[in-house]
Amino acid sequence: MLNEAGVYKPSLKKAFVINRKIVNTAIGRDVADALSEYPVEVLKTAIGQRVVFAESATQGLTIYELAPDALAAQEMDPLAEEVEQLLR
Repeated sequence: MLNEAGVYKPSLKKAFVINRKIVNTAIGRDVADALSEYPVEVLKTAIGQRVVFAESATQGLTIYELAPDALAAQEMDPLAEEVEQLLR
């Protein structure tokens, strides 16, 4: 699908983001290796599966508003930086 989209928009930037990673599990560690076989960059930052994401969505708040010191918020900053670098 990404290759097909590139036909219509050659400047399209693309990358994998590992999301809902279950920390300290074999599958959590192996996903990046499996994705590396595709011709698409895998961003270094992975977002864990955390309850605070669901809680913030149900309350209509960002994780920064609900729990600014939570691990979820700490994961989002490096992800944003990586996305900004990709878009440059």
